[in-house]
Amino acid sequence: MKLFEQTSFNISEQVTKSYSTSFYSATRFFDAESRQAIFSIYGFVRFADEIVDTFHQYDKATLLQKFENDYYDAIKQGISLNPVLHSFQITVKKYCITDDLVQAFLRSMKYDLEKTEYTNRAEIDDYIFGSADVVGLMCLKVFCNGNDSQYQELKHAAMKLGSAFQKVNFLRDLKNDVENLGRSYFPNLGKNSFDEHTKNLIIQEIQNDFDDAYKGIQQLPKNAKLPVLIAYTYYLELLHKIKQTPAERIMTDRIRVSNFQKTLLIGNAYLLYFRHRFEPKQLFFGLNPIKQVL
Repeated sequence: MKLFEQTSFNISEQVTKSYSTSFYSATRFFDAESRQAIFSIYGFVRFADEIVDTFHQYDKATLLQKFENDYYDAIKQGISLNPVLHSFQITVKKYCITDDLVQAFLRSMKYDLEKTEYTNRAEIDDYIFGSADVVGLMCLKVFCNGNDSQYQELKHAAMKLGSAFQKVNFLRDLKNDVENLGRSYFPNLGKNSFDEHTKNLIIQEIQNDFDDAYKGIQQLPKNAKLPVLIAYTYYLELLHKIKQTPAERIMTDRIRVSNFQKTLLIGNAYLLYFRHRFEPKQLFFGLNPIKQVL
């Protein structure tokens, strides 16, 4: 059984590495136990997201429902022949990840099958909570490892970090979401209404989320602080690039951070962490300071 469990976690790790090299790079700085748990969470949410975003030639609703049913069978039986679900159910039980978090995530995935436009703040906030905030909370369960008072103290910051990451992804994937998937995650935003003013309003909102999240990063357990900081600096750099990119180009290009830049950002986060004076508005890239995004 131990061999099957380890193989399941290894497969979740491979899913993480295949789908997100940037996130995978950050996970290298977790301790081995936490790293396995984070891989299992990523594998679960990635497979669900793949169903709703990619498998266009199949019945997505049926696939997603089967994925959900198989997960709950795994929870009940303590085993699944789907290695991603098997590793995730182990993590759920070990770190007491509550079912309301899983259900909120699956609800947002179902929204992607049904909704193409979010017309008000309440709708998009509910979607972001389920698709991103609760993922941050699942990871926080791992970081706190049973320390509920610490978890409660850091919940708000973890949710804000999840929101910031998701909104950055919305901006960098705007072309694909609008043109290929027919979705608009920003209320009253269409292809012809995305201009510099709209972009800057969204960026200001994201920056506020990053600022709130940073307060929590400072209080994270030691084993989680560095990898979360690495992910934070990567997404902050993405936001900086988006701010410097004209609105019309965001509708035609997907903004990226080069592998060389990612390496420098990891080194930067590493140095700042050990100097105990990292400050999100004074990060540097190479020899050029990354100024405050706004």
